[in-house]
Amino acid sequence: MKARLILEDGTVFTGDSFGAEGESVGEVMFQTGMTGYQEVLSDPSYCGQIITMTYPLIGNTGMNRDDSESLRSYAHGLVVREYQEYPSNWRSEMTISDWLKDHGIIGISGVDTRMLTRKIRDHGVTRGLLTTKDTPEEELLERLRRTPEMRDQVARVSTKSVYISPSYGKRIVLIDFGSKYNIQRSLVQRNFEVVTVPYNTSAEEILRFRPDGVLLSNGPGNPKDVPESIEVVKQLIGKVPLFGICLGHQILALACGADTAKMKFGHRGGNYPVKELKTGRTFITSQNHGYVVLPETLEGTGLEITHIALNDGTVEGLRHQSLPIMSVQYHPESSPRSLDSGYLFDHFTELLDQFSKKGEATHA
Repeated sequence: MKARLILEDGTVFTGDSFGAEGESVGEVMFQTGMTGYQEVLSDPSYCGQIITMTYPLIGNTGMNRDDSESLRSYAHGLVVREYQEYPSNWRSEMTISDWLKDHGIIGISGVDTRMLTRKIRDHGVTRGLLTTKDTPEEELLERLRRTPEMRDQVARVSTKSVYISPSYGKRIVLIDFGSKYNIQRSLVQRNFEVVTVPYNTSAEEILRFRPDGVLLSNGPGNPKDVPESIEVVKQLIGKVPLFGICLGHQILALACGADTAKMKFGHRGGNYPVKELKTGRTFITSQNHGYVVLPETLEGTGLEITHIALNDGTVEGLRHQSLPIMSVQYHPESSPRSLDSGYLFDHFTELLDQFSKKGEATHA
């Protein structure tokens, strides 16, 4: 069966269909990772996006239960040069095509992904329509242009109820904007008790759990589409240590008074170099974001830049000069990944200890 990808400018890519059948609309972007396609497809941060993999062979190792970052996929399509119908790996439980069918996601192969990627790099991200139907192109293009832009991604991917990963250590409230499993794993490995709450949980409810710290998770979309969450974080500032990752980093910056903007084509891949300004060290990081904190808006917020992207100089990390607040734009929990950035969870642990000792000294 054939499939087609139609872009807003009228460009049409035709290829072979795999995965589910049907039609979907989403933002077309490219992901540069050579490994980790299962993590990408199961990452809630890709909600509403048609993912173009720049690595030409996808599906080689199949799919398995253990490597997913959520129970389902929220992606709206997958574009590849070539997919492997017969994977070769001892951990493989099913093909990528069967996995996509289970999740209702359309795949298209045989596409010149190099040309598509260069188009996005030159002109910026664009929306597209992916279909396996025989509908005339003019009708599909009109339908694409009439479809409103998705603005409720966080509401779609966030947990609907509170749940706990128990431990006997300090308690972290994880605000779920589209959290990956590996954030919880990274916290539990450090003996934290993790209380995961929906994105729209009030500050009063969060503080009622008596947390030792609050972590703002990754997630999809524009941080300004969740103004209620920005207001909640404003109310938490100074009352409890805060750590933001990716979307959580952007929400934290907005809550402190900074501003964000959409990037031309974002950072999505597993090999982005980031420099830590304090030490001068460079880390290879995993990233997935289409928005960025504007450095010129940080004046007067109390925030200072801790990390920058070496490719384009954008803000990759922040900390507050006097309050227990830290954040990074990239993913220290990402897997598969370089293990360079796991130390950030240890820094958060130190931040909790410092805040706790300060509180004890005040009460004494």
